[in-house]
Parts: sequence; structure tokens; C-alpha cells
Amino acid sequence: MNIPIIVYIQGKVLMIEGVLMLLPCLVAAIYRERTGLAFLFVAVVCFLAGFLLSRKKPENSVFYLKEGCLTTALSWVILSIFGCLPFVMTREIPSFTDALFETVSGFTTTGASILRDVEALSHASLMWRSFTHWIGGMGVLVFLLAILSLSGGSNFNLMRAESPGPAVGKLMPKLRSTAQLLYVIYFVMTLIEIAILLISGMSVFDSIALSFGTAGTGGFGIRNSSVADYTALQQWIITIFMLLFGVNFNLYYLLLFREVKRAFTIEEVRVYFGIVLFSILSIAVKMHDYYASVWDNLRTSAFQVASIITTTGYSTANFDHWPTFCKMLLVLLMFCGGCAGSTAGGLKVSRLLIGMKTVRKELNAYIHPKSIKKIQMDDKPIEHEVVRSTNVFFLTFMTTFVLSVLVLSWDKEDFVTCFTAVAATLNNVGPGLSMAGPAKNYHHFSMLSKYIMMFDMFAGRLELFPLLILFHPQVWKDFLNVQKNTKGKA
Repeated sequence: MNIPIIVYIQGKVLMIEGVLMLLPCLVAAIYRERTGLAFLFVAVVCFLAGFLLSRKKPENSVFYLKEGCLTTALSWVILSIFGCLPFVMTREIPSFTDALFETVSGFTTTGASILRDVEALSHASLMWRSFTHWIGGMGVLVFLLAILSLSGGSNFNLMRAESPGPAVGKLMPKLRSTAQLLYVIYFVMTLIEIAILLISGMSVFDSIALSFGTAGTGGFGIRNSSVADYTALQQWIITIFMLLFGVNFNLYYLLLFREVKRAFTIEEVRVYFGIVLFSILSIAVKMHDYYASVWDNLRTSAFQVASIITTTGYSTANFDHWPTFCKMLLVLLMFCGGCAGSTAGGLKVSRLLIGMKTVRKELNAYIHPKSIKKIQMDDKPIEHEVVRSTNVFFLTFMTTFVLSVLVLSWDKEDFVTCFTAVAATLNNVGPGLSMAGPAKNYHHFSMLSKYIMMFDMFAGRLELFPLLILFHPQVWKDFLNVQKNTKGKA
């Protein structure tokens, strides 16, 4: 195990977090808030600690998938621990567990909050909460790859461990160029949303904070009503951008290079928008007598469908009071999630497609036992390794889900609360139903339940295995062996 390069990357991650934390410092300076001092202090600590850890680049910078997963999981945990410190220092969230829950929820783009009064926070803290969504949406290690050069296949192993979806591919010949392109697309789309919201009449602060949440498909609101108090036009703008950020970024790459025909033949994207359209129309028809205006009904239905399927978590209505059919459909959309290669969470449309195609193949095998037919997507055969990993992912996901629900049931919460709280955190959605609904929060859960849900948020964002590898005995055995060998040489 290449421990020096793992430590080196953790140092770089801390330095990046220190620089990024200057944004809430700037906001505090603009609004003349003393909370900015806490952010500045933690930013300096992060930068200095990161500098000490990464002051010397290891001679051997090659590492494999095991190290890539371990590096990714540790990076996200460290990011969250240091990221929550300003909340504790300013006493805006005095409990370390609650502050960590809020920060983990931010970086993993979940949007599940323990705050009962969001508007009581300072502007600096509100901006940091939203900014953690933007940082976590594309991934800090993808950003690191855009500026850091590693040897051999190390870049790929690091990106594979952090990127959502069943497989990772290169958009450009070099993976570093791919990471740079992804962040350019991400940054430009965020700026476009900010500009359009400003034109619609929204304030500068609100436009930036909500765009960060939309881009990262996170969902932390800066008002207690989430997005309900904004105008109909502004809600439509956010709806459209939530859907756009839930699309596979390969689509934007193809459009950028004028491959329009190929872009709109991506099967996953077509199925994604098909699910969205079906869900909006189904809910709107069922809710026809809930709203006086057809357009209000359509806007609310479209907003909530977009928010849930992209796992953003913003709300304009308390959908916990909606008919059972609508609530069931929204819960199913939580599990569905957006496209692979997007900032959305959930199982991903591509995995569901592969699963359904696998079932169809097995059914055909019963009818035609001697037939040999490969599963295809976008007219290309899917490798057996991808199908196998998808099946393993489904099994691991459901095992994690069931065990988490069982642990939460000790909290004496009702079944709907336990089930949807885990569904909302493991799929990085945010709001669930009942006591975890859009009009409630996660403050009332026990400390044990909060740590279980933090684990679920990390597991959902990192696609399970990079986090689970931290608990594999062989990893720690290798670590101890390296330590023994180092001491022996010394």
C-alpha cells in the first residue's frame, strides 16, 4: 500500500478546502459578520495542515484501485470534519454531531438538515452550507485531478472511486483533460443559472446560494420555506436547471463538440426524461383538485419531480400531505436518481436500465436456451464485468438499506419515517416523509441514528465500495504491514 501518496493527497485536499473556505470569509466581510473570523481561522489551519502533509511529493506516486478508494473515502471524511468546525466555533450549531451531520449532508449533496430555523444562521454560514453542495457535486478529487499530475493509471483509479455511475470513461484522450473539461462545463452552467436568476429579480446572495445547491443537486435552502417563497418564474428556472444537472455530462460534451445527433441518441438520457415526463403528468392528474390553477398544479408537480429524481431536495410544497400514489411515486424516484456522470444521487438510470435488460435477457434464455445475446446500450455491447458489478451494487445497496432501517427502528420512530429517512440519506435526496418530511428536520433523531445516516450519506455519494473498503480487515492488515516494514528499515 502506497501510504505516502495517500497522505500527500489528503494534504492537497486540505489545502483546497482552506482556499475554498475563503468564500464565506468574503461573505462575512461584505455583511460585516464576526462569524467570518471562525471561517478564516479554520481556513488557515486547513491550509497549514495541508501544506505540512504535502510539502514533499512522494517519489512513487503510483497507486491502484484499493488506494484510490481509500484515498477518496478518507478525503471526504476529512473534508467534513474540518468543514463543520466553523459551525461549532460560532455556536450556530453547538453540537459537534449535529454540525458534522449538516456538513456531511452538504458535501454529499444530500440536503438533510438538523436546523429548525435556517434563517437564524449568518450569511457566511448559509453560503458555506450551499457551497459545500457545489464542491461535493462534481467532487473535490475530480478538481484535484484537473490540477495534479499522477503517474500511470493512478488518475483513473482516483476518478473511478469518486465518480458516480457503473463505469467511468474518458471524454478526452487524457483523464486530466477530462477532469478539467467537466469542471469548465459545471462552472459555466452554474454561472448561467446565477445570471438567469438575477435577471428574474432574485437577489445576488439568493441567486448564488440556490445555484450552488441546484448545480450540486444538494438542496439546502436559505429560507425556512425552502423555495416556496420565490416567484413562479424563479421556481421554473430552478426546475429546469435541476433537470439539466441530473443529465449525464457526456451529453454536454457531445453538444459542445457539435455531435448533436449522437448526443440525443444516448439511451439513458432519453429514458431519464421519459421517467420525468411520466411522473409529472401522473402527479398532476392525481393532484388536479388540489390546486385552483392548472399551471400551479403543473409547476408544483414538475418542481417536486425534478427535485426528487435529481436528488436535489428543494421543495415548494409539503408533499407529505399529498395522496398516497404521489408519495409512493416520489419515493420510487428517490431510488431511481439521475443519470450516471451527473451530480445527482440514487441508483442511477443506467443501472436500472442494465438491470431491466439483464432480466429480459434471462427471460429470453428460458424461451431460447441456446441463444447467445449480449446486453446492449447505445448500440454497444455491455461488458460482463459492468453487468456483474451492477448486480453486486444492487445487492450491497439493499443490504446497507435494510440494516440502516433496522438500526433506525430502535429510535421508536414510525415505519414511514425510518424507511424514507434512510432512503433520503442513502440516495442523497434530503427530505423523506412523516417526521423526516419536507416540513420537518433530522434534529430529533438519536446520536446513533445520525451517525448511521451520515454513513449512508457518504455511502450513497461514493457509491458504497470506496467507503466500505475502509472496514475491510485486509486494508488495515496491509497498513500495519507497511508500518512494520517502515520501522524495520528505520
